[in-house]
Amino acid sequence: MKVTVVICTFNRFESLVRTLENVAASSLPASWDWEVLVVDNNSNDQTREAVNGFCVRYPGRFRYLFEPQPGLSNARNAGLRAAHGDVLAFTDDDVTVSPEWLHNLTAELMDRQWAGAGGRTLPAQPFSPPEWLAKTDPFQWGGVLGGLFDLGDKAVELHVAPYGTNMAFRKRMFELYGEFRVDLGRRHGNLMSCEDTEFGNRLIAAGERLRYEPLAIVHHPIQDSRVNKQYFLDWWFDYGRSLARQEGLVSPAITGLERYVEESARISSQLPGLTLRWLRSPNPHRRFYRKCQVWKTVGKLREIYGN
Repeated sequence: MKVTVVICTFNRFESLVRTLENVAASSLPASWDWEVLVVDNNSNDQTREAVNGFCVRYPGRFRYLFEPQPGLSNARNAGLRAAHGDVLAFTDDDVTVSPEWLHNLTAELMDRQWAGAGGRTLPAQPFSPPEWLAKTDPFQWGGVLGGLFDLGDKAVELHVAPYGTNMAFRKRMFELYGEFRVDLGRRHGNLMSCEDTEFGNRLIAAGERLRYEPLAIVHHPIQDSRVNKQYFLDWWFDYGRSLARQEGLVSPAITGLERYVEESARISSQLPGLTLRWLRSPNPHRRFYRKCQVWKTVGKLREIYGN
C-alpha cells in the first residue's frame, strides 16, 4: 500500500517550505511507501524552485506538478490523477503537522472498511474568539477560519465531512464517486469553497464510512484578516452560493424545473423571517450568527437568480 500526500499551493512558497519540512520529518514504519506531491496552481513566486529543492534533497519522496487551470478543485483533481498512492492525504500549504500525523490519519484506511478519514485541526496560535463570536460553538467559525476541526479525544465514525486541511481517502473512492467538483472549489479572489466537504458528504450519502482520527493533528494559522465581521459575512454569502450549486438549484434542466421553482420560492419566503430574528435577537452572539444566516440565504438566492 502506498500513500500520497497532496499539497496544493499558490504563491506561498515561504509557508510551503515550512510545511514541507514538517511533512518530510514524518514518522512512519520503514515498510511504508509514501510520497509528497506538491501541485503548483500557477504560482509566480519561487514555489517551483522551493519544491525542486526538496525533490533533490529527498529523491523519490517529493514530486512537483504544475497545474495552470486556476482553482483549488482543479489543483486537487490534478493531484489525485497524478498520485501514485492507494491512499491520498490532503493538507494545506501553511500548516504544521505532527510527526505522527500521516501515519495516524491513514493507517486505518489500509482496512477497507473505511473509505476516508479526517484528523484534528487546531489553531496554530492561542486563539480567543472576539466578543461578537460564540465561544461555545466552533462549528459556526471553524470553516471560516481555515478548517478548524476538533471532535474531541476519541476516534469515532464521522457523520459530518472533514475539511481539506486534514483529510484522507482511498483513491478508489474517486474512481467510484468522481472527483472534486470544480464549480465549488475556491479560486484566486473569491471565497467559494466546500468542494472538500461536498466530496465527503457524497461518500457518506452513498453509505461509505469515514473515521475521525484525533491523533492526526494539524495546526493551522488563523489569519488576522479573517477575524472580522465583514470576512465572516462574505464567507457565509459565498457558502450560500455553494449550497445552491450543491443542491442543484442553478440552471436546472427542464426535468428539474418544478423543484427549482418550488425551492426558489421556499428559500425566498424564509428571508423575511430570518431577517426579523436577526434584528430582534438580544444576544450579540446569536444576533451575529443569525445575520450570517441571512447573508447565506441571500447568497443562495443570488446564485439561483443570477444564473
